[in-house]
Amino acid sequence: MARQSISFTEPNDDWLKAQIESKEYSSKSELVNDLIRQARQQQAQIDWISSKLERAEKSGFTSDSKKQILVQSKSLLNG
Repeated sequence: MARQSISFTEPNDDWLKAQIESKEYSSKSELVNDLIRQARQQQAQIDWISSKLERAEKSGFTSDSKKQILVQSKSLLNG
């Protein structure tokens, strides 16, 4: 595992400490890694939606119903 040294603004550091004090996370490292995982998942969702929109814009139509797109979106969101 790569070791990094990072600095936080005071409000962000206070928030990180509060999460650890609430026993939600055991360390800042665990919390930061979880936040990065969440951001990566969110980016994957954005990329999927963007590709669907781009494909739809190029074709002019999609054969997927609103319900199918919603089910696919929820499936992706729920991992």
